[in-house]
Amino acid sequence: MNTLYVGTYTNGASEGIYQFEFNSESGELTNKQLAASSENPSFISYWPDKNFMYAVNENDNGHISAFKVENDKTLTFINKVSTEGAHPCHVAVNEQGDKAVVSNYTGGNFSLHTIKNDGALNEAFQVIDHKTDSIASHAHSAQFFKDDLLVSDLGRNAVFSYRLNSDKYELVSPSIVNLDENSGPRHFSLTKDGNFIYIINELSSTITSAKKTENGFELIETLSTLDANFKGESYCADIHLSKDEQFLYGSNRGENSIVVFKRDTVSGKLNKTQNMSVHGDWPRNFTIDPTGKFLLVANQKSNNISVFKIDEISGTLRFLHAVELPSPVCLLF
Repeated sequence: MNTLYVGTYTNGASEGIYQFEFNSESGELTNKQLAASSENPSFISYWPDKNFMYAVNENDNGHISAFKVENDKTLTFINKVSTEGAHPCHVAVNEQGDKAVVSNYTGGNFSLHTIKNDGALNEAFQVIDHKTDSIASHAHSAQFFKDDLLVSDLGRNAVFSYRLNSDKYELVSPSIVNLDENSGPRHFSLTKDGNFIYIINELSSTITSAKKTENGFELIETLSTLDANFKGESYCADIHLSKDEQFLYGSNRGENSIVVFKRDTVSGKLNKTQNMSVHGDWPRNFTIDPTGKFLLVANQKSNNISVFKIDEISGTLRFLHAVELPSPVCLLF
């Protein structure tokens, strides 16, 4: 059994972060319980050894909360600090476990925090603002890779690159790869070696692929995430590589699907193979279970989590079942 944690919005029936037991043989989700009361914990992330968990509190006055993961998998609140911006929507922790970065969507900035040995967060040691006089910034996600920090800004239509210099992050590039106008980069996935990046663009419903070079990244291609026959409005949300990096998945809110791509591991190019209905409404975040055999989707508006079996040969999805939960928006194993 694996434990699945679920971040939610609490402006309805939800009370915070929930947990389920997940059977990695059958795909069943059971034993739902409230893991921790928290206000709008819309994105959650682990410390590297999974001893601690960090949850944004997505409000006008944004905060980030730290929790200890107990032996019985319940969560104990440690502390919370300001994210120095409105509506934080993403948090990531570096592989050393000593820093966290929080993206503030409405604030248009991101905050960097050091983490104490007991998992507690310190107040921000650096806040970087992307706002300009003419463009509204919407920092949507950020990830550490060694000494680099990549930040996806939907409003600025770019993925920024920073590098750690002594104790502060300095700008390397305001755009690692040229994106089509009004793409709206939201989240991205890096291969384990850092040689390829896949950026999912919320506004244009596309994925942009790029390859690492000596001087940064080089554009490979930009592909639609939607079925050729779909004509309505749709907005991308989340993106993940499969465990073996042979396949790439993205979520479409509107088409209400998960798009599946087969990935050429040498060239980095993608070939679309499936647009699978999520059996719900507004697929926000999704995740792949630790075995790599199942994909689970948080359907925000239909208040359910859908479970799919992954075909290990083709990477395509087969729907198994769904469980109810109010306003699920982030899934974490």
